[in-house]
Amino acid sequence: MKVIYLLLLNLLISILVFAQDTLHSSLTDTLLLQNIEVTSIRAADKAPFTKTNLTKWEIEKNNMGQDLPFILNQTPSVVVNSDAGNGIGYTGIHIRGTDATRINVTLNGIPFNDPESQGTFFVDMPDISSSVNSIQIQRGVGTSSNGAGAFGATINLSTNEFNKEKYVEINNSFGSFNSWKNTLKLGTGLISGHWLAEARLSRIASDGYIDRATSDIQSYFVSGAYIGSKNSFRLNIFSGKEKTYQAWNGVRESYLDSARTYNSSGTEKPGSPYANETDNYTQTHYQLFYNQKINSAFAYNVAAFLIRGKGYYEEYKAAQKFAKYFLPDVVYGADTISKTDLVRQLWLDNYFYGSIFSVEYKRGNAQVSIGGGVSQYDGGHYNMIKWSQIGNVPLDYKYYNAPANKDDYNFYSKWMQPFGTFFTAFVDAQARFVNYNINGFKDHPLLHIQKQYSFFNPKVGITYNKGNYQAYFSLSIATKEPNRDDFEAGNSQIPLPEKLYDVEWGIKGGSARKNYDITFYYMYYHNQLVNTGEINDVGAYTRTNTPKSFRAGIELQGKIIPVKWIVASGNIAFSKNKIDHFTEFIDDYDQGGQKVNNYHNVDISFSPSLVGSGSLQFIPCKNFGINLISKYVGRQYLDNTMHNDRSVKAYFTEDVRITYNLKLPTFKEIGFILGANNVFNKMYESSGYTYNYFSGGNLQVENYYFPMAGANFVAAINIKL
Repeated sequence: MKVIYLLLLNLLISILVFAQDTLHSSLTDTLLLQNIEVTSIRAADKAPFTKTNLTKWEIEKNNMGQDLPFILNQTPSVVVNSDAGNGIGYTGIHIRGTDATRINVTLNGIPFNDPESQGTFFVDMPDISSSVNSIQIQRGVGTSSNGAGAFGATINLSTNEFNKEKYVEINNSFGSFNSWKNTLKLGTGLISGHWLAEARLSRIASDGYIDRATSDIQSYFVSGAYIGSKNSFRLNIFSGKEKTYQAWNGVRESYLDSARTYNSSGTEKPGSPYANETDNYTQTHYQLFYNQKINSAFAYNVAAFLIRGKGYYEEYKAAQKFAKYFLPDVVYGADTISKTDLVRQLWLDNYFYGSIFSVEYKRGNAQVSIGGGVSQYDGGHYNMIKWSQIGNVPLDYKYYNAPANKDDYNFYSKWMQPFGTFFTAFVDAQARFVNYNINGFKDHPLLHIQKQYSFFNPKVGITYNKGNYQAYFSLSIATKEPNRDDFEAGNSQIPLPEKLYDVEWGIKGGSARKNYDITFYYMYYHNQLVNTGEINDVGAYTRTNTPKSFRAGIELQGKIIPVKWIVASGNIAFSKNKIDHFTEFIDDYDQGGQKVNNYHNVDISFSPSLVGSGSLQFIPCKNFGINLISKYVGRQYLDNTMHNDRSVKAYFTEDVRITYNLKLPTFKEIGFILGANNVFNKMYESSGYTYNYFSGGNLQVENYYFPMAGANFVAAINIKL
């Protein structure tokens, strides 16, 4: 309730101040205020943090229907994956080996990570790239942000930049696997010097590379704003609806050579696979912003948000015991039947709401920011049976219902101060408070968890700037609470929070024609949560704290324009990602219980020691370009044992993009894109998982992978009116 009160108070203050300022303002020259909600959490140019900024043009040129992670694929230390094999539908991202549950994602400063799993499901924001104006990726802890703790990277998306001119855009693309993207965008530009409105409507559909891995996704985005000489007010409403056939089981290793597109989802049904083995989810975002410039030095922002999500995934399950669903066995005369085939739906029904605020003070080159946010998550988890082959099961019988709540409060203060001729100091301190209230789990409905955390996350650094040369050094500390599923270990095995110490040192310089960027980093983890295979006291597999682990590496970036018609750029990252001591638990089906193996100085799973990408662009004539795009990802281990037979092999891919822009009297621009992905038809896998057990006296290793499409094509036409 505290969050609701604070949210209503912030909204009331915003409306009153906005009304007062509007009554007293005249139609003078408008001031397009900076997006304070974004600048307060982004790293400024002189901030001592490792970052990559993507402009609207850089986003647009790669936006042909694939999910957001694939648009970020050419940035340093990034590895992406796709369940369907072609980047549409469910996708994932790792940055410096860090998965999405440890990457803080914000949209206009508002937290986006799922509060329970702390993961980010970009499929719930289909075609958000068409509305994004800029993206900043911070690698490492980075500067303080709102929402989930940044434990390796931060992705900040911004849609709130003002478009002064009216526009209409139509974007269409078609590619392999019957993949379509249709987008309509329009904006009014400034009306009467103060008002504007924007809208987008999108549809993405694909059959997927993997069998039955279809996607049917729609989204819309609408935004309206008032811009005064010293204030601005904006309302965003956007929504995504997705229906994707499940492909998250992966493909068994033994099938990769003969049936690499095989999909096991739906195959428990006798005969043909179950047609509706799908994931169905709708997520709608409501964002309300008020920015106010008090004078030449002070400005503040307040925003309120609501994210409404509801959906389910449906599956056919064979030979299910009635007792598992709290149902009696079926008796026919002298026969007792204890199992049945059934169709079930597993539902999420949640509300995530709160408020963020920030105050900025600027005097000369000195800057102070104070901000924070409060949020509450009300998550409904319930499962129901839709059909049963045997037995008189009530319609929409609900056999599981376990609501959960999570409160999150954070407050930060940042100070950036020049000193001397070339130096800038940076100090950042964040306090964060988290409250969990979990009322059961699917397999353990009577397990209740209440847990509170208090975290302090300081960051300090220094930057040296002279001409086109910059060097920086920073030391940051981050702490992070466990995920909801980690608490299924039971009250006697409560997981500990994780802590990260991050050291970043970088140098960069050059000109527009030739530049370089070098980063060294060392990330030391205390009590990092890792998968060990251990069964806890309630019979569930959950992550376990490991005392010592680290990531250390060097990231190199460069760009050169030797002649005006050739642009070469690229990046490469070398790293070591180690766990000091790792204990593996393996189920023993012969003797019962689990066998234990101990390892020392082993690689962290899904953390390749080498990741690189490159681009070689040729511009033989005006408005025409050919771009050769390369990507290399080294070996990734599926667990923390460093066994090559439990790994994703290294892969190298090459893509080609041909672009041509045409300007006609009736159009601002018509852009044509012809793309060929994986032109050398490399048969590779982007991710996977492993399950091992002892049976028949031998260790059985079962690996499952997510194969990516071979050579495939896409063509697009983008019209700007």
